[in-house]
Amino acid sequence: MTVVRLLVIVSFIILIVACGFKLRGDHRLPAGYDVLHVEAMQNHAPLQRALVQRLDIYNIKLVERRDNANLASSILISLAPEKLERRLLSVFSTGQVAEYELILGVPYTVRFGANDVMDAYFEVVRDYQDDPDQVLAKSKELELVLSEMRREAADRIIRRLASQSSAVY
Repeated sequence: MTVVRLLVIVSFIILIVACGFKLRGDHRLPAGYDVLHVEAMQNHAPLQRALVQRLDIYNIKLVERRDNANLASSILISLAPEKLERRLLSVFSTGQVAEYELILGVPYTVRFGANDVMDAYFEVVRDYQDDPDQVLAKSKELELVLSEMRREAADRIIRRLASQSSAVY
């Protein structure tokens, strides 16, 4: 009975590994690349700050400037300006907006080494309930929601980057 159990466990592990499954917390740069550089079209963009913070949390080596010495073994992430849209979901009986759908569009480009460039775009979506009677509290809540959306966007960029075993993006 124990041999059968051991055989089932081993075959299950082999099946999981064969399908490419890996734990989500395993964030490493693709093979052959040592360092990462992040640049944004806008200086000190909130998404750039969030991405740099998340890279630090995942212990991914980040360099300030990308020079010709490490060009072949580095990855450059260029962040385009994020696009924030608000879509109306519901209104109060008075005609004031009650609920929005916030859509954060994240366009960026990844350059592997000296030549392989990949463009990418995704959206992070959240619902946001507005209350015209509590403007100050709701504006602070909106800042927190946007900050959370940027953190999720940064994590998604890192996961996409870590999932690359070659320069195919």
